[in-house]
Amino acid sequence: MDSEKVNDWIGAHAEQMVELQAELTSRPAMAPENGGEGEWEKARFLEGWLCEHGLDQITHYDFADERVSEGTRPNLVAELPGRREKPCVWVCTHMDVVPPGQQNADGSWEGWESDPFTVRRAGDMIVGRGVADDQQALVSSVFAALALLEAGLEPAHTVRLAFVSDEETGNRYGLGGLLHEHGEMFTPEDVIIVPDGGNEDGSMIEVAEKSVLWLEFRVVGKQSHGSRPDVGVNAFRAAAWLVNQLDEGFKLHFDKVDHLYEPPASTFEPTLHKANVPNVNTIPGEDVFCFDCRVLPTYGLDSVLDFVQAQCRRADGRFGTTTELTIRNRSDAAPATSPDDTVVRVLESAIKEVTGVEPKPMGIGGMTFASLFRAQGLPAAAWMTTSGTAHEANEVCSVAHMVSDAAVFAHVYMNDF
Repeated sequence: MDSEKVNDWIGAHAEQMVELQAELTSRPAMAPENGGEGEWEKARFLEGWLCEHGLDQITHYDFADERVSEGTRPNLVAELPGRREKPCVWVCTHMDVVPPGQQNADGSWEGWESDPFTVRRAGDMIVGRGVADDQQALVSSVFAALALLEAGLEPAHTVRLAFVSDEETGNRYGLGGLLHEHGEMFTPEDVIIVPDGGNEDGSMIEVAEKSVLWLEFRVVGKQSHGSRPDVGVNAFRAAAWLVNQLDEGFKLHFDKVDHLYEPPASTFEPTLHKANVPNVNTIPGEDVFCFDCRVLPTYGLDSVLDFVQAQCRRADGRFGTTTELTIRNRSDAAPATSPDDTVVRVLESAIKEVTGVEPKPMGIGGMTFASLFRAQGLPAAAWMTTSGTAHEANEVCSVAHMVSDAAVFAHVYMNDF
C-alpha cells in the first residue's frame, strides 16, 4: 500500500516535474570549454528549490576552477535519512549540458524547432537542451525522494542524491573530484545508481563498458601535379590502403564476442576524414583520417595499438609515406559490475515491480560516468528509460518515462536490501 501511495503521488505531480525541467533548462550549465560559465546558476536554483520542498540537508563539494567567474564548480549532495545510515543508496546525476550546436545569424539554432533553453511541450514529450541528459534522471530522483517525504515514509537506507558538475567535459570538477578528494563517502556496499544511460523500454541495466580508443592518422607523402604522379607520393592512396588494412585486420585479430555487450563484438569504425587538397588536379601530400575503436575488455588497448603501428609501418614501406599516429582519446575499461551485485538486484526488483519489464544486465560501447565508480572498485549500475536523443537537436524527454523512472527510484529507496 505504501508503494501505491507513493506511485499515486508521483503520477499526480507530473506537471510539477515538467515545471522543474523548464526552470533547469532555462539556466544553461555549460563548461568553459564550451563557452559557458559552469553550473552555478543552475545549482543555486536547484538548491533553493530542494530546500523549499523539504530536501534541506545539502552539502557542498565545490572545486576551484579559475576559468569561470565564480572561481569554483559546484557539486551538491542532498540527503534523505533512512532507517539505516549504511550502506546507503546513491543516485548520481549531472547538472551540466552540452551546447545546442550552431547558432544562425537570426539567433535561431541549427536543427532546432524552438529555443533550446525554453522547454516546449509536444504531447507526452518535452523538448529542450538537457531535458534528457541528464535532467530527466535528476528530476525523477528528486521527486522519488519527495514522494516518500510527502507520504511520511522513511527510506530503508539513507538516500543521497549527488548533483555533479563537469560530466560532459571530463569529470575533473565533478565526480572525478569527489572520488579523489572525498572518496571515503562511498563504499562497495552502497547501492550506486548512475542514470546516465539506458534504452527506450527501461530493460537495460548497464553494468560494463568497452574500452575506448580514438586514433588519428596523418599520412604524409609529397604533393605534386595530377599529371606527374612520378614525382609525388600520393598520401590519399596510402591512407586509403591503410584504412582498408585496418578495417579488415581489426575484424580478424580482435574477433572475440561477449554477449553481455550490445553489440557483442569490438567495433572499429573509420569516421572523420579531413579535406586534403581543394582541387582535382593536385596529388595530395597529406591525408588525415580517424578511427573510433570500442574494444571488449578481453583485449588490452596496448595490443590494439601494436597492431595499428605495425600496419602503419607496412603502409609507409609500401608507398614511401610517413604516418604519424595520435591517440586522441584512450579510456581503458573499468572492471564490470557483477550482474549479481546488490545494485543490480535492487534495480531489477524495482523495475519489474513498477513497470513489469524484465530487465537485463548489459554492457555497452559508449561511456557513462558509472565507469569512474567502477575504476575505484565501487560497483555501480547505469539505468534510465531514455528516448535516445542526448546531444541531438530537439532533445526530448518523455513525461511518462520521467514519471515511471521516479516510481522505480522510489521503490529502490524503500527496498531494504
